[in-house]
Amino acid sequence: MNKLTLTEDMKAVRDIMVSNRGFLIELDARYGDGDLGIFMENGFNAVYDCLAGSEECDLGLVLRDCSKAFNQAAPFTLGTLFSFWFMGAAKALKGKTEVSLAEASDAMLAGIQLMMQRGKSAPGEKTIIDSIYPAAMALKEHASEGRAAALEAAYEAAKEGLEATRGMVGKHGRIAYYGEKTLGDTDAGATAGMLIFEALR
Repeated sequence: MNKLTLTEDMKAVRDIMVSNRGFLIELDARYGDGDLGIFMENGFNAVYDCLAGSEECDLGLVLRDCSKAFNQAAPFTLGTLFSFWFMGAAKALKGKTEVSLAEASDAMLAGIQLMMQRGKSAPGEKTIIDSIYPAAMALKEHASEGRAAALEAAYEAAKEGLEATRGMVGKHGRIAYYGEKTLGDTDAGATAGMLIFEALR
């Protein structure tokens, strides 16, 4: 991965968030404010614009800028967590202009660890973590098989993680107020996480 491929990847993520804007709004409206689709579109638009308009090739520095751009464009709880994801990855890649898929997956996991630390969340709590953490782990485990195979495995893991949220009770944010009423429904944030890996695939 380098700055060019990262930009292409973020364009794909931006595009899938734009096309699923209404779907995410509908999902989020069940137990939240219904603004998830808007913020995902705005956030990844800002990230893509940041990458496309930057001449910086240091992956750490450009991801740091992406963190700031996402946070400013999507000022809500999940938006802040996404900014931590970018920031954690930025710290792992500082000073590097090109990295292997294994290194990229390690950076992704570093970002997710920061998300969990700052958000005081963990897998199994019906959040975005339930789709992106197993996906990033699968990406790392299958990195030696090549990009296509690794991203396919990551996408499948994200789908399985999303489906598993049906059996979970939300513990964070507005969804926590609904308790066991949320059983049987997938989590909106985890859906957004799955879409990221669908786009990368």
